[in-house]
Amino acid sequence: MPSAEEVAILGKEVRKIELPKDFLEKMKTLLAEEFEDFMASLHKEQSYGLRVNPLKGSIDEFMEKSGFSLREIPWVPGGFFYNKEDYPGRHPFHSAGVYYIQDPSAMAVVELMDPKPGEIILDLAAAPGGKATQIAGKMKDKGLLVANEIHPRRADILSENVERMGIKNAVVTNESPNRLAEHFGVYFDRILVDAPCSGEGMFRKNPEAILEWSPDLVVKNQERQLEILAQADKMLVKGGQLVYSTCTFSPEENEQIIAAFIKKHPEYKVERVEGAKFFTPGRKDWTEARGTDLKNTIRLWPHKLEGEGHFVGLLRKTQGSDRENPPLVKSHKHNQDLKEFQRFAKESLRSVPTGVYTLFGDELYITPEEMIDMKGLRVKRAGWHLGTNKRNRFEPSHALALSLQAKEAKFSYELTARDERVAKYLRGETFSAEGEKGWYVITVDGYSLGWGKIANRVMKNHYPKGLRILG
Repeated sequence: MPSAEEVAILGKEVRKIELPKDFLEKMKTLLAEEFEDFMASLHKEQSYGLRVNPLKGSIDEFMEKSGFSLREIPWVPGGFFYNKEDYPGRHPFHSAGVYYIQDPSAMAVVELMDPKPGEIILDLAAAPGGKATQIAGKMKDKGLLVANEIHPRRADILSENVERMGIKNAVVTNESPNRLAEHFGVYFDRILVDAPCSGEGMFRKNPEAILEWSPDLVVKNQERQLEILAQADKMLVKGGQLVYSTCTFSPEENEQIIAAFIKKHPEYKVERVEGAKFFTPGRKDWTEARGTDLKNTIRLWPHKLEGEGHFVGLLRKTQGSDRENPPLVKSHKHNQDLKEFQRFAKESLRSVPTGVYTLFGDELYITPEEMIDMKGLRVKRAGWHLGTNKRNRFEPSHALALSLQAKEAKFSYELTARDERVAKYLRGETFSAEGEKGWYVITVDGYSLGWGKIANRVMKNHYPKGLRILG
């Protein structure tokens, strides 16, 4: 049974954290003289971080407009520590997708990964979307990002976050790794495996992880982690990058997983990356590996930086197959199905979006041209969601509004964060408004927030019901 070993001080609140005795004994053996510093870090309040969304605007613009008390995170350009008293999750900028609230340590993974525009990338276990949306920001809407989550409800949350951040080039799937491997074959330039793990690195932040922890859980995770990596290998092209990350301290789920995978797949090499200067090398002495450069893996410790526990290994595939050429998704060609959308676009947008049109029932998307045929896949979001074909009309999606700059719409309605009408809009209420009749992109300090429609001097509210803020 866990014993009450530690007290974490969160602001003025004192909360007892019951850490399992087996975990404490293990960490004391692993860390030796660092153990006291490690334990002391669990007394400290966690750090709070947000990451600016480059698809919405510049960092300088955000800094000028936010009014938050911010400090730069040294390993993430555009990442900031914030004071929890600022409550950025309640600010309308959050609803507009201007930033993503994320643990500072978790931001390091994609920063080290360094994805590029135009690449074909898979985030294999992507929910709730922190790392996937960070990848998308670096891709700048160019190339293909497949963001996958095996659990349906978590896949829905992932899809909502992709929408909120205004991402155009992501396909969200709800599949198992082996089903994806069967469907795609050798296809991706980079694959991120943010593996399910024992969550030891989140103990300070998430007390529920403590209750779920056991030595048996650590062992059970090993088999699952290696199986996920094996499936990822089947989808990675020669020369591609496989990124493995966890939020646990356990060597059994970190260095030992990398060592076991490379033993079975000697064509992989552990990469050394420049950004690792902020962090701690992995520990080869915590494995029985020989000839594997595990010191190039990366550990983030809460007693050595402001953030929670994380592990990252970046592997390069030196041998294997080139990209296969499966059938790509085909553009929907029935003009009758696109007629109402094109009419809406000509009336409401400065230009008509073009690309590979995909129709899922009545839902219209532009799918990245690099995406392969989706028949047989469980797809939550088939790319850039444009809207819905209704009877004799087209209704634009919330995703379309959030992906637009105000200048791209023929009509926009500018509000400021302090304007009481912003709160009314987010609650789903109407407000008085002057302007031409038609669809408007509602903006908050220049950031798109959603759709409204002026009729009879009233701004009709089209903010999605499921996202409306109560109170």
